[in-house]
Amino acid sequence: MKYPNSQSIAAGCGIHSSCLAVTVTSLVFACLCFIDTTQFQLYTSATRWKEKLSKCDIYRGTWVWDSSYPLYDALTCPFIRKEFNCMKYGRTNLTYLKYRWQPQDCELPRFDGKDFLKRTRGKKIMYIGDSTTLNHWQSLICLLHAAVPRSNIISNISREKNLSFSTVTFQDYDVSVMLLSSQFLVDIRTEEIGRVLKLDSIKGGETLKMMDVLIFNSWLWWYRRGVKQPWDYIQEGDVISKDMDRTLAYHKGLMAWAKWVDSNIDPAKTRVFFRGLSPIHYHGIEWNKPGLLNCSMESEPVSGSTYPAGLPTDADTIEEVLRSVSKPVHLLNITVLSQLRKDAHPGSYNGNKGMDCCHWCLPGLPDTWNQLLYVSLLS
Repeated sequence: MKYPNSQSIAAGCGIHSSCLAVTVTSLVFACLCFIDTTQFQLYTSATRWKEKLSKCDIYRGTWVWDSSYPLYDALTCPFIRKEFNCMKYGRTNLTYLKYRWQPQDCELPRFDGKDFLKRTRGKKIMYIGDSTTLNHWQSLICLLHAAVPRSNIISNISREKNLSFSTVTFQDYDVSVMLLSSQFLVDIRTEEIGRVLKLDSIKGGETLKMMDVLIFNSWLWWYRRGVKQPWDYIQEGDVISKDMDRTLAYHKGLMAWAKWVDSNIDPAKTRVFFRGLSPIHYHGIEWNKPGLLNCSMESEPVSGSTYPAGLPTDADTIEEVLRSVSKPVHLLNITVLSQLRKDAHPGSYNGNKGMDCCHWCLPGLPDTWNQLLYVSLLS
């Protein structure tokens, strides 16, 4: 998309309509000058926000009460799965809905669904990752649906080889928001010895190359053991092991992803994001409440801007890997602001009936993740 520069604006006869410049000589020359006002407005507002946010760390701040929240009603979004629909499954303490992320040094623009759709008109956006990525994807769909509830919206599931893609398309804007479930980003293949986690293999990426925006994530499943572990062996190169240090395995898997990005992504077409770690809250000692074994009694965020337990070590792993990527990748650095939200999990208020302090209620915290994605696309 090309935006008019200041010289082209000055040379034109106005912004709002076509104009006719006539010179009376032996010949009459007509010049029809048209500037797309919508594109110009999107361009100038993005420029303003870029200037405002250029000196602001949007990931450092606090949670503040805002009575205008949430950004949509769970009852009117038809896309929320039972795992995340806390109100439907009986949560009555709804104060968690009323908190807004406030950066320390600037104001964030409120998420504007119509503006988002206009800026991404004709684009394909894909989320790739684990079940917290499903959480993230559904949040964006609800935010956009709330902005254009009467828009033509279709959803479908498509397949490419062994991969399954879920897509919601806002037809009036030709915007597709897609999901690819991938717990590790690298491959798991079934072989004669069993299920093998391939630390240096990423197959089926042809569809990803066609996307305009990619949002990746992986973490939670790297530390699963026992019956919850979805692989039997780990392979790197020709070496197959029964197990290895999980932090090391995570680093190797992310490095394979980084090499894939460098080899396959065209920055002129595709913007790449990596979403930071989505924390869990099963150990109250982490937020100075020793003895608590889950999030069920939490009704407000941790005050202040720091989490008592500090960052998981894998947060440093992500930053190290991203520094090795030569192509542009933006880190959605949501870990600390999410650690502060011990109150925003489903707990027991979910359709699976277990204690869930891993995923997030919708509406809720993932809406802020998407607000930060929106801001990053603006700037």
